[in-house]
Amino acid sequence: MRVSIDPDRCVSAGQCVMLAPAVFDQDEDGIVTLLDEEPPAELHAVVRQSASLCPVRLIQIAE
Repeated sequence: MRVSIDPDRCVSAGQCVMLAPAVFDQDEDGIVTLLDEEPPAELHAVVRQSASLCPVRLIQIAE
């Protein structure tokens, strides 16, 4: 799995950070940052869930 984001579209909902804090974080303005572009297999399910819950669909996943 390879993860990418478009932080310019972020609305600071924070769902991704709450679900997968090892993969996503927020900067001082609440904008998402990507901590791990290739998360380990045990995090794939929560990364997929984070992508599906993102209100602006800024998380892209390539398998």
